[in-house]
Amino acid sequence: MHLLYLDDSGSAANPNEDYFVLGGVSVPEKSVRWLSFQLEQIAQEINPADPKQVEFHASDIFAGREIWSRFNRQERINTIKRVLLALSQAHSEIVTFACAVHKKSFANEDPVQKAFEDISSRFNFYLQRNSTDDHKCRGMIIFDKSAYEANLQNLASIFRAEGNRWGNQLRNICEIPLFLESRASRNVQLSDHIAYSVFRRYNASDLNYFNCVESRFDRDGGIVHGLSHLQKYNRNCTCPACITRK
Repeated sequence: MHLLYLDDSGSAANPNEDYFVLGGVSVPEKSVRWLSFQLEQIAQEINPADPKQVEFHASDIFAGREIWSRFNRQERINTIKRVLLALSQAHSEIVTFACAVHKKSFANEDPVQKAFEDISSRFNFYLQRNSTDDHKCRGMIIFDKSAYEANLQNLASIFRAEGNRWGNQLRNICEIPLFLESRASRNVQLSDHIAYSVFRRYNASDLNYFNCVESRFDRDGGIVHGLSHLQKYNRNCTCPACITRK
């Protein structure tokens, strides 16, 4: 079983932001505790007395909100990078996924639905690609608790039963998405950071955080499958998602 932890970054309704992003990390069940422990060690350094009170939420860290107000800007930037770099020693089966939707390119579509349809399809194909006759890879999607819960669960049910817009049924994903409070899961907190790194890359042309995880996106045959950039305004885009598909 592979668990895809997902979170969003950017607001679907905010006209001052060009992008909405879903992003996260796929973890085989045997590695779930290992990856959680990498973030727990960072939390113990930040608050040795009560590491459970440390929640890694990238936008809060970046802005210096709540407990992060006592850290200077460079310390906060370094913390976001440390969380992302927890993946640097991870097994190759731990891969990242993200979908960045340029909202104005799809003005008549819901960017949340569009991103979820794209990323769930890519995750399904990842599971299918890594299946063999003797071992079928199955997966489950786990989200941070959000207002999108009912909508995304309904979409997932439709995709599994009837197929998505490409006619693909998500047969390798064994259940509708589950939703957890981010405070309860270090891996959900990591997915928040991955989504934030992709949002900053596309919405603010800030590569500081994206560079920490770029090499972890699912890829095969020289093509980056785990990252998608949905847009209609720049046919010459040279981001990893676009350039490897040209």
